[in-house]
Amino acid sequence: MPITKHKINIERLASSINELSRFGLNENNGLDRTTFTESELEAREWLKSELQKINLNVRVDEAANIWATRQGTNNALPVIVFGSHIDTVPNGGKYDGALGVLMALEVMKVLEENQIRTRHPFEIVSFSAEEPNPFGLSTFGSRAITGKLNANDLIGVKDPQGKLLTEAVKSAGGDPEKFEAAVRHPHEISAYVEVHIEQGKRLLKRNIPVGVVTAITGIYREEVTIFGEANHSGTTLMEDRKDALAVASELILSLEKICKSYPVKEVVGTVGKLSLQPNSPNIIPAQVDFTLEIRGATKNEINEVLLQWSNKVEEIKNNRSVAVKREILLNQAPAPMDDKVIEVMMEQAKQLYYEPLLLGSMAGHDATHMASITKSGMLFVPSLDGKSHCPEEESRLEDIEIVANVLLNTLLALDKRFDVW
Repeated sequence: MPITKHKINIERLASSINELSRFGLNENNGLDRTTFTESELEAREWLKSELQKINLNVRVDEAANIWATRQGTNNALPVIVFGSHIDTVPNGGKYDGALGVLMALEVMKVLEENQIRTRHPFEIVSFSAEEPNPFGLSTFGSRAITGKLNANDLIGVKDPQGKLLTEAVKSAGGDPEKFEAAVRHPHEISAYVEVHIEQGKRLLKRNIPVGVVTAITGIYREEVTIFGEANHSGTTLMEDRKDALAVASELILSLEKICKSYPVKEVVGTVGKLSLQPNSPNIIPAQVDFTLEIRGATKNEINEVLLQWSNKVEEIKNNRSVAVKREILLNQAPAPMDDKVIEVMMEQAKQLYYEPLLLGSMAGHDATHMASITKSGMLFVPSLDGKSHCPEEESRLEDIEIVANVLLNTLLALDKRFDVW
């Protein structure tokens, strides 16, 4: 390993990873730590206790985000924030989100034990409800602090068991009645840095231990309903059918073909949810509903794929004489990371004798929203076999150590260079 001026303690970080992974552990060795559940609330208490042990000022804001502050030598400067989230998908892994929070915790421990003083105040954040959850509001905490969610958005929202989101937020220490008080303003934050596992194979295939994110994917999602005609599967000749499922199949395959032929390989399209009516073996399907998603690093990429697919919709529905209804569910623009933060990350990785890979993030993250109020950046750790959101999710300790050291030295470099008056 290269000699570095400042290094994290990988044995201690590995211990923290294992400790946090106890919360929500199921019989499949996966984690059931969905936001605001009992296991997630227990994990929150563990994290707050760990933060308090190193003399940080810990608080929970109105959206139930956990913050921990270490004072700087000039507390008039805006804070430098770093962290991620500790909630998981059902039967998820122990690295997604949590690794970013635990790396941030380790950085604070290194600063404290070595009595390293920073100009800026440093803040850890663990965001609430980053993952999709039973309340239907993902990236909940980061949207709250950037003013993209307000108290009205919480009213009447329940999970499938009937639990109110407002009550769940209260159980985690939030305050739905003063929800807008969680908003952070651009002048308060100098920069935001997040570490995450890649959730893909690009770093692994190239044997590169550090990824520097250039932009976080845009996400376009729509609900498509095809109206065919139910009829007897035996007595209706093929030429007389209006089969909604056959139309859906053709549309789904056309999306796959368009994305595969698109010159930018990181543009992807998915149909991941589908239902049909009446769903009987001897009745021609009368109606199919599916959710379509397109992801890309730029609006132009998404729009080009969407236009091609929209043309296919018109062509296919006219050829088959069916009706198609389309409703936009999400149209989230890509979020470019800050050039200056990227430059510092690249520089620090190279000073540690690692050549990082510049790459886009094909998954959404809290940094998407943080980029709307402050200079933001992300570092990626390689994922073994590209696996994520499953018990098999794993990253090598040697890669985690490398990226944690890049994070530590990036934060110290940002502290020296940003807001120099």
